[in-house]
Amino acid sequence: MRYRGQEGPMHDDTRRDDILIAIALTRFSVQFEAADPELADRAWRLAADRLVEHSVDAREAVEALDLKE
Repeated sequence: MRYRGQEGPMHDDTRRDDILIAIALTRFSVQFEAADPELADRAWRLAADRLVEHSVDAREAVEALDLKE
């Protein structure tokens, strides 16, 4: 369930979950590109869709998940 336009902890959790899923899908896409290009492409598109849904770029994804180098 999406909480578009709503603020608060549930919205923040959903956004954070979607960003985490997008990162996992991106990693999957890169790791399995040679083995199954169609599946890797689908994973890449799903990841992009989740980030676009929340208007998140790569820098914002890192910040949203409190990832540090």
